[in-house]
Amino acid sequence: MIPLTFSAEVETARANGTPLVALESTIITHGMPYPQNVETARLVEQDIRDGGACPATIAVIEGQLHIGLDPAQLDALGQARDVAKLSRADMAACIATGGTGATTVAATMIAAHLAGIGVFATGGIGGVHKGAEVSFDISADLQELARTPVTVVAAGAKAILDLPKTYEVLETLGVPVIAYGQDSLPAFWSRTSDQPAPLRMDAAADIARAQQTRIAMGLSGGQLVCNPIPAADEIPAADLAPVIAQALAEAEAQGIAAKSVTPFLLQRIFELTEGRSLTANIALVRNNARLAASIARELQAQDQHPRL
Repeated sequence: MIPLTFSAEVETARANGTPLVALESTIITHGMPYPQNVETARLVEQDIRDGGACPATIAVIEGQLHIGLDPAQLDALGQARDVAKLSRADMAACIATGGTGATTVAATMIAAHLAGIGVFATGGIGGVHKGAEVSFDISADLQELARTPVTVVAAGAKAILDLPKTYEVLETLGVPVIAYGQDSLPAFWSRTSDQPAPLRMDAAADIARAQQTRIAMGLSGGQLVCNPIPAADEIPAADLAPVIAQALAEAEAQGIAAKSVTPFLLQRIFELTEGRSLTANIALVRNNARLAASIARELQAQDQHPRL
């Protein structure tokens, strides 16, 4: 078993039986500029604490898999350059060679499961990129959801992706896709999309019970909980469509590919929306953290008082 390095706060939470919520680190290193990345990470961690759970931001630092970062580590990661973006394929190699890397959704799920954490809050998952029928550019997040038993709370798949194909792949892989409190799937910065929700749940207790039931049935994989951005913070899909189209065209013209695509697109959309996308991104991540804390509390309660 790979050794895990727990932060002091996470160690205390484990000893006290406080529920834990995992957080990724690529949102810090690749998703937002400094200092907003560190400021947002701290706000998200506090939202989880305020929700009665303990945050566990995950990253690989000098070959050590950290479950929870202290304030100095978080600040250093937020300012670091050329940090690797880790997924299932390269996470072990980074640890083995003493490297430093930020965890994607897939890598964070792996680490959370190793640490016994059942809930993970993020912004949006990766998925099927537009033009994937030619490029075969499909995020490892989708396969990870099918194999690792962690509930992932996100504002849906990132709006830069091919959403119909992304959700079709998740259906094929047998991943439960649950819209929280509405009948359509959110589209990251936008509350709704034209994608109907395969499943709808309105309470954290139901989401937690669904995860417990999957485990009891021996079903592999986790759940994707699609939590819409608060109405006051959303950017309507109609406003975003031409912006996303322009960013995609620029990426293609410049030959941006593989792991560089998503950071490039998010940066261009930030520029083209004059910062509105970043403001919305911060709001949706915090909203997801609050829901994840509620689910983590319910999971713990149901572990202690299982239904007969």
